[in-house]
Amino acid sequence: MNYQLIRSKRKTLSLQINSNAELIVRAPNRLSVKKIEQFIDEKSNWIEKKSTSVDAKKPQKHSYIEAEKFLYLGGEYPLSVDINHAKGLNFDGQIFSLNTGGKQEFLAWYKTAFKNVALPRLDYYADLYQLNYQQVRLKTQKTLWGSCSSVNNINLNYLLIMAPMNVIDYVIVHELAHTKIKNHSKDFWQLVELILPKYKASKSWLKNNGYKLCNL
Repeated sequence: MNYQLIRSKRKTLSLQINSNAELIVRAPNRLSVKKIEQFIDEKSNWIEKKSTSVDAKKPQKHSYIEAEKFLYLGGEYPLSVDINHAKGLNFDGQIFSLNTGGKQEFLAWYKTAFKNVALPRLDYYADLYQLNYQQVRLKTQKTLWGSCSSVNNINLNYLLIMAPMNVIDYVIVHELAHTKIKNHSKDFWQLVELILPKYKASKSWLKNNGYKLCNL
């Protein structure tokens, strides 16, 4: 079994499967290779299971072909490709229609949809719970759904528009809560729960399905 070995002053062995489904082994400086590989062999079932799970979650890039499905607010909708469609990307509530292009057209559409559908939720919760932010910026990032700076500027990943609305609300509330509490202490999570009593389900959805939002 191929693996990357990282030695250090640590006292124990640890195994990690990275995002490319590669095995990373961290070991004490003086531990023999024989013992390391014996440990790997003992954990082979775990390694195989974990690698398979990571492989399954690797983003599958879209091809922008007829009938391919795309996410919007948690639902999947087919794409119709026809040069006779109106220019750019359109959505009628059931079908995405595209004349030419692909990724850039979807990115532009998702950003506009986020501004129109999701962004008003930021002011809704901010006003309702008196949580004040300075500026908001929309970005696309592979691993970060939102952030709040020390001066309460908020960044939001507009690819969240593919997720269910309760998940979008969770990320928005999470960042608004940081305008008041800058850490992830017990008080922070109590504030999030006060605003969204069922936030844990949304947090879990994002952990398990967030990779689906990054496959454009």
